[in-house]
Amino acid sequence: MAKKEYSFYPGCSSQKGASASNYQTSVDAMCDTLDIQLNEIPDWNCCSASIGYAEGGELPRIALTARNLALSEQANPGQDVVATCAACWLSTRESKDRLLEDSQLMKETNEALAQAGLKVQANQKIRHMVEVLIEDFGYDELGAKVTKPLEGIKIAGYVGCQTNRPFGIDGESFENPMYLDKLVETMGGEPLEAYDKKVQCCGGALAFSEPEKSQAMIKDIIESAYDHGAEMIVTPCPVCQMNTEVYQEHINKKYNTKFNMPVVYYSTLMSVAYGKGYKESGLDGQIIRAKKLEEISKR
Repeated sequence: MAKKEYSFYPGCSSQKGASASNYQTSVDAMCDTLDIQLNEIPDWNCCSASIGYAEGGELPRIALTARNLALSEQANPGQDVVATCAACWLSTRESKDRLLEDSQLMKETNEALAQAGLKVQANQKIRHMVEVLIEDFGYDELGAKVTKPLEGIKIAGYVGCQTNRPFGIDGESFENPMYLDKLVETMGGEPLEAYDKKVQCCGGALAFSEPEKSQAMIKDIIESAYDHGAEMIVTPCPVCQMNTEVYQEHINKKYNTKFNMPVVYYSTLMSVAYGKGYKESGLDGQIIRAKKLEEISKR
């Protein structure tokens, strides 16, 4: 029996060949060390986060997420629902809250779900993976598993906006959340606590409609990391990771900068510190190579 079991919602970006497939790889490696069992929700669908931007309406958006919750209640009763993607976590948690506070919306949602033989109660907790790590394990227990500390690596903790507002991580400041800094320190790295762009939005919603605005926001995030002496950035969000990594070349051309800053997931840091290899830690999925982590992973 695994130490901890959770009902797992993977999200679209974690799938094979998708933008955050290496995130899933590193999460699996991290969970292996921590003895976490993730029980995937069967036949899950998109969390519908993007429908809000497309003006698809509240009921379709809520009903799509409610279907995942209904399937979770059937397959993994009593288990907290855990997501690794910030957008998935935010969308699912918001949907649960809306269902519980609006009886008419709950009624209409269940009428829609009934067409597929489902019913939702929304009685499971919705949690981001970092909540699980901090609340169910704690820094001391996480640190006890470190076999290859990330000594001498200066890392900027970029939280982004979706894991910070409106819900945030319990006990953390909205303006200056410290959990990534604490995780970096726990893994033996050097956190840059004065990094001042840790909660700035990366402009993900503008990436296609107004890319110049999005890339200006990304430039500030990366530039601040350089200014504080960072050698890499760590984040809990697939959208933040993708935007701050893949657009560096575009930003370099536009602003005549020379950015080449690796952006990794917290689970990648943890997997390397736990002694996992190059591929197990998802390092082969980096566009900008995290060479210092590669060196540690290959020792």
